[in-house]
Amino acid sequence: MTKRWVGIVVSGDKVIVVDAEVPDAGQLVLQNDDTWKMQGGDRAAAYNVIGQQCRDYLRANGVTKVLIKASAVSLGGTKIGHLRSAELRGVIKGAAASVCEVKEFSKAALSRNFGDRKVDEYAKDDAFWMTHFTGEELRVGSREAAIMLLAESGRNE
Repeated sequence: MTKRWVGIVVSGDKVIVVDAEVPDAGQLVLQNDDTWKMQGGDRAAAYNVIGQQCRDYLRANGVTKVLIKASAVSLGGTKIGHLRSAELRGVIKGAAASVCEVKEFSKAALSRNFGDRKVDEYAKDDAFWMTHFTGEELRVGSREAAIMLLAESGRNE
């Protein structure tokens, strides 16, 4: 049975969204590869708007699972940008959890447990993505969100 899942990576004031149909076997069918940007002005109001955008999108498209890239440890000390990304990630996680199942993946765990290469190496490999996805074209900057879909579906190369 085909499922509808979304992979999400939050960075700064942006949310990268990769939406795919996930059949029991074969290629994932990319439905959407988009970036949602937070509106300017009051952050609380902007969080409300992007949270509602997330809920509306997931409901309208029948999404049953959201996979979110987890926060990473900052070796150079925590800066305000890192904290704001974490705030936005929390807003998106909460909004998604009000609609469907939510699961987090760390990049380090993906690099250890997915295939035989690190996530960044997969991200650079155009041929890899063409063999795993069909439908719309997947943007290079969206591949971290997409690899979570592959890992969760058991397609570990």
